[in-house]
Amino acid sequence: MRDEKKIREYLRLTLADGVGPKTFKQLVEFFGSPLDVALAGSFSWQRVEGVGPKTVAAMQSVTDEVVDDELAVASRHDTRIICLDDDDYPPLLKRIHNPPPVLYVRGCMEKEDAVAISIVGSRRCTHYGLEQAERFGGLLGRAGFTVISGGARGIDTAAHRGAFYSGGRTIIVQGTGLANPYPRENVPFFDTILAGGSGAMISELPMRTTPGPGNFPARNRIISGMSLGVIVVEAGLPSGALITAREALEQNREVFAVPGRVDSPQSTGTHQLLRDGATLAADLDDILKNLGQVGAELDRREPLPSPVKPQNLTPTQDALYSLLAEKAMTLDELCRATSGQPGQIAGDLTLLALRGAITQQPGNVFTLKNRH
Repeated sequence: MRDEKKIREYLRLTLADGVGPKTFKQLVEFFGSPLDVALAGSFSWQRVEGVGPKTVAAMQSVTDEVVDDELAVASRHDTRIICLDDDDYPPLLKRIHNPPPVLYVRGCMEKEDAVAISIVGSRRCTHYGLEQAERFGGLLGRAGFTVISGGARGIDTAAHRGAFYSGGRTIIVQGTGLANPYPRENVPFFDTILAGGSGAMISELPMRTTPGPGNFPARNRIISGMSLGVIVVEAGLPSGALITAREALEQNREVFAVPGRVDSPQSTGTHQLLRDGATLAADLDDILKNLGQVGAELDRREPLPSPVKPQNLTPTQDALYSLLAEKAMTLDELCRATSGQPGQIAGDLTLLALRGAITQQPGNVFTLKNRH
């Protein structure tokens, strides 16, 4: 059962402008608990370093009505609030410097999500980058990792998609409040992940917070903080993905980089990471062998059964089956990969589905029926 009184006392602090994770920590360490902060009163608050009249005024403005409103919005959006000292707060995240005092969570978070790898990269990425992000998302999902990313266009979306369509779990860390998920075009996909019990969407920001450039660097520390390691697929200079990589190094996490074309601007930052000592990631083994005991345990798991390929396929059907054996793909992607006409490819996909070989997922995405 959730401790509603404790949640309210946490929100009295976190909803105040100027009370971020650092100030929250200073206040709680000075007074003892969020409730003790409230009982101490405004005169005493200013005894804490960095808490001046402006912050005090902001704290005073968080009334019972403000907290009630935030809880009502969270309830309307099927969002629960996890406090820093709750048992179900992500254990790795709790250990970083200035962890989020509260996490807003939609969907389900499981104990197994502690075994997680994050995949990050550029929004403006190449087709190669999308392929590699989805490929690694699928490899990790099938191996038992939870894949964490930021839900953004490009590399993030491909990583979430690879994990989800492989039957794995994925967590979307938002740089907005969960009443304003971003980007909007990804909301149907996010909802599909949550509805299927395949992951969660989380944020440290109040429910109505809208997108803003200052939100995303702070979000990146959560992405890396919840992970055993970070894979950077494509990143230019400068890049938010490189900020996440730096956060990972400061948090003593493993940093992996997927090499790209030597003349591609989208891979400039990735190659810089490799020069600086990041581990080159070409396949799943590169990840497992650098994660110590966790990697060794996952490497010993029973391999997933291989799908049974139907007999007497036409050359086009055989090509489609081989492509989908590698990863989930959309109809458009299959048409480009086979140089086939949409009508012909759609017909062959229908026949493969009728023979029980493939299945169609939301978003016109196709995958092998028993690949997960």
